[in-house]
Amino acid sequence: MPLAVCATPIGNLEDVTLRVLAELAAANVVLCEDTRHTRGLLQRHGIEARLLSYHEHNEAQRTAELLPRLEAGERVALVSDAGMPGVSDPGARLVRAALDAGVEVTVLPGPSAVETALIASGLVAAQYRFLGFLPRGEKALASVWEELAGWPWPAVAFESPQRLPATLRSLAAADPGRQVAVCRELTKRFEEIARGTAAELAEPFSEPPKGEITLVIGPAAAPAGPGDDVALEAVAELVAAGVPRKKAAEIVSRLTGVARNRLYKASL
Repeated sequence: MPLAVCATPIGNLEDVTLRVLAELAAANVVLCEDTRHTRGLLQRHGIEARLLSYHEHNEAQRTAELLPRLEAGERVALVSDAGMPGVSDPGARLVRAALDAGVEVTVLPGPSAVETALIASGLVAAQYRFLGFLPRGEKALASVWEELAGWPWPAVAFESPQRLPATLRSLAAADPGRQVAVCRELTKRFEEIARGTAAELAEPFSEPPKGEITLVIGPAAAPAGPGDDVALEAVAELVAAGVPRKKAAEIVSRLTGVARNRLYKASL
């Protein structure tokens, strides 16, 4: 039997496929990050299964234990607490070991926090970059922003609620006009999508929020075009006349077609 990698809900327990439910019910053992968390999903759907913990602290040991069982034909299902195992979650080691041993691996798709956040942000484009969990520390974050400075597509990252305020302050310092969406508690009862520039969102998220966070960072502003100088002069005149900078950029953008984000950033 193949190793079945199963996507599970990122929030709402109804967001699980029929194939995943059938696989979890049929498996000899279900590997999960937190047995309590997975048991709640199974109970919600009336499934009984043998659960075995599989997380970052025992991943190597469990892989060595389970590989002979997979080779012997046992039916093993792998889940994480939310989303797809192996993507910023344990699982990649077992998948690699199974493939190297000639054990078939099948992936049962399902919810994705990355794509859900990307579409909800309104910043979706033809391609995007996934950053995983953002690094800790000011220097490491500054390196990420520097790397994204010329990236013309959106980027998606995971962040802890405790570190979100510092992350937004860091991005606001590096690129205040960069479009951002803070996606909190996706698919859950208190889901929130906050959209705006890095400078605008740094203030309301000055304290750590509750819940899981997926951060979408918009594309870098395009290089200045031939009509930008006139548009920037118009923004400067409106600001001098007392119009808020954001509103001035919005007005001029509508009249000239120059991107609002580019005008806002260049006028700072």
